[in-house]
Order: sequence, then structure tokens, then C-alpha cells
Amino acid sequence: MKTGVSILGIFVADTAYLASRMPRIGETITGSGFSVGPGGKGSNQAVAAARAGSQVSFISRLGRDTFGEMALKTYAEAGVTPKIVQMDDLPTGAAFIYVNDENGENAIIVYPGAAGSIDIEDVEAARETIENSRVFVTQLEQPAAAAERALQIAHAARVTTVFNPAPAEPFPETIYPLCDYIVPNETEAAALVGFALPTPDDARRAGDELLKKGAKTALITLGERGVLYHTDNQSVLVPAVASGPVIDTTGAGDAFVGGFSAALARGLEPVEAVRFGCATAAIAVTRRGTAPAMPKLEEIEALLTRGAAA
Repeated sequence: MKTGVSILGIFVADTAYLASRMPRIGETITGSGFSVGPGGKGSNQAVAAARAGSQVSFISRLGRDTFGEMALKTYAEAGVTPKIVQMDDLPTGAAFIYVNDENGENAIIVYPGAAGSIDIEDVEAARETIENSRVFVTQLEQPAAAAERALQIAHAARVTTVFNPAPAEPFPETIYPLCDYIVPNETEAAALVGFALPTPDDARRAGDELLKKGAKTALITLGERGVLYHTDNQSVLVPAVASGPVIDTTGAGDAFVGGFSAALARGLEPVEAVRFGCATAAIAVTRRGTAPAMPKLEEIEALLTRGAAA
């Protein structure tokens, strides 16, 4: 019997710097805060899905170093089952994150380290894990060839597939037909379809383009405007959920993907799973950091209950 969520992706140590603005080339400025914590899109999504109530397996590579130990401790605390290869010749990855200390906006540079060497052999070694999942998730921080092979395995096993095309890197067009759900943010969707998405109608037009490429469902996250759920016969703009003051948007997309995937794995209908994902993200952005900001199931359910009662 299929159960839970499996995720292929990378872990990096997030080094986050708070400041009023980015420095210019050759300039040094004083920041207002600093932290080091667990990150990486796939890893963040795994933690989010586990805290949101799902069984989760995370497939990746780590270095045998301090940051690698941080990753394994993170998974033990969150209840994620690691399907990890540890390497002696490559370090665990790291990310530079600038966070605006006034509005929470961010800019990021990622070095994937050991996870950048994930290949098809890693995916084949995890075949049983993928095939026995209800939902499989991947992104583009590891090589696209590995992501595509994993999606092929999941698709053939009738596992629900969720593809987050982030960062906005080129990938083979053959990935689209493997996607039950393609989940870009507004910027990534614009890069994929070649036009901006300033209005809901533009987002729906972008959704149509993604469906023409072969995806079954387009889920376009639009920040404070919510999430567009778009299929051949249904198009719903699910509103964002308010939880509190926004202080850090860094992990918002990962929180949404993790919460949405966990909800699907638990059997929620897709639009309800989108609402669940929106609530997950709404709580995450009220906290500093990425993986540490991911809410627990009872917090998400409480927020949804308050919203329904309002």
C-alpha cells in the first residue's frame, strides 16, 4: 500500500543576513542580524511535509561534515526518513540569504555541494521508496536528469507527482507530461511561458500554456494574491491565508509545496490541499528561517479553523 511523501532534492546550510538593503559591488554595510540553519528547497519541503502530518522520505547527498550533521539532526527532529549518500570528497552545500529587515523580501545564492552530484544511480537506488509513496516531489536544485528519472519512476508507478521548477533553470520539455502538478511561483511561471503575470487572467493564460506543454495541473503561487489552481476544466484562485505579520518570505514556497503534498498524501481533495498549503505558508512567513519556520499539523489546522469561522 502506498503511503506518505518521497522527495528528491538538496540540503544546504542557510546563512541568513538581515540588513536594510543589499550592498553594492565593493561596498561593505552593517547588518542587523545573522543566523545559520537548515535549508535547501527539497529539504525544506521534506521538513514542511513531515511537520504537516505526513510520513516523509528525503533522497539526497550530503558531505561528511558539520553541515551534514546539521541535516541529519534536522531530519531526526522533524521525523523525516533520510535516504542519504554521504560523501567524503565534496562538502555539504550552503546558501547565502539576504533578508530585508523591514519587509522580509529576500535574495539567495545557493551552492549545492555534494547534492549537486546527485545522479540517475541515486534515483534508481531509491526506486522502491519512490514507488511506495502516494506523492513524489522534486525541484531543480539537483541536476535535471535526476529529477526527470525520478518523475518517470513515480509516473510509471502511478504515484502522484509534484514538480516545483525552482530555481528557474532550463529543463527538458519531456518533464511536463510527467507532472500531475507543476508548481512554479509567479517569477518562475513567467520564465516558463514568456510573459509576466500581473493579473489573475494572465496567470490563467500561463496555466493554459503549462497544460499545453503536458502538465495535468498548474499550481501557480502568487504571493499575497494566493494560488491559482488550474486544470482543463477548473480554474480556482485560492486566496492567501492571513496568520500574522510577515517577517521572512524565504521559505514560503517550500512551506506551500510541503503542506500541499502532505495534504494530498492524506487524501484531501486538490483544492482543499491547496488551502492547506496556503495555511502552511502563511504561518511560515511569520517566523525567521526556512526549515525551522515550518509549522506543525495542529497549528495549520487551527489556522484553517479560525479562517472558516471568520
